[in-house]
Amino acid sequence: MTRPNAVAVRLPGTKEIVVDRGELKAPIYTNRIWKMPFIRGLALLGEQLHLGMKSLIWSANMNAGSKDIVIGKREVTISVAMAGVIGLGAFIGLPLLLAGVAVHRSNSFLFVLVEGLIRVGLVLGYLSAIALLPDVRRVFMYHGAEHKTINAFESGWPLEVPSVRRASTLHPRCGTGFLLVVMVVALVVFSVVAIFHPNIFWLIVSRIVAIPVIAGAGFELIRFMARHRYNPVVKVALLPVLGTQKFTTREPSDDMLEVAITAFNSARQGEEDSAGAAA
Repeated sequence: MTRPNAVAVRLPGTKEIVVDRGELKAPIYTNRIWKMPFIRGLALLGEQLHLGMKSLIWSANMNAGSKDIVIGKREVTISVAMAGVIGLGAFIGLPLLLAGVAVHRSNSFLFVLVEGLIRVGLVLGYLSAIALLPDVRRVFMYHGAEHKTINAFESGWPLEVPSVRRASTLHPRCGTGFLLVVMVVALVVFSVVAIFHPNIFWLIVSRIVAIPVIAGAGFELIRFMARHRYNPVVKVALLPVLGTQKFTTREPSDDMLEVAITAFNSARQGEEDSAGAAA
């Protein structure tokens, strides 16, 4: 069975909202293996990368259409690859280097703790810095609109701008919160790695190789917390997860809420159509 998806954008200089609806047919979206515990965390990373690139290409071309500019998969792939290399250096290599300067024993829990704290600081500092850019701030406003729409739907409110406006910009299943959970899980995993007294080469390798394990465990943890969000203990544990979302969400405008609602309704309609066809 395929999975529907939908992306909506408002055409520049107009009030028209256009929607791109499609069917996700790749095994990562449909095969039951990718729905298994821990494996589905890795699938989530693949989905976000694929859907992010697909949506970015389409929305960028919609925005640039009037300027006769075409942005293709090649351009986006190069940009994502460059960002990946820079990200590995900044958020894996640099914390290791700085932790090595601060703590000389790389096989100690103190080293792993300092490395983790540095990584969290770098990530939050990076998010704070890019939020100062007008275009990124606009993206964060749309992120807030997405969360408000989902929260309104899950609360049973009408998906109309006035009611969606009342919803929170924070959501327990957000990818930003997932990042924080991943960094906490990484602290535990890397503490185990430190027991084996690795040198700097194997420290770097372990940080890369362990990504699937950390992503899988992190996804299961955040999924558990989202499902039990009203439990008193889980409520407390969710506070930092929700707090980190303040770095990547902003209060959206009404026209942004309209776009988010349109995209959500289109995806829901696709699910209903797919279910009807299957029946």
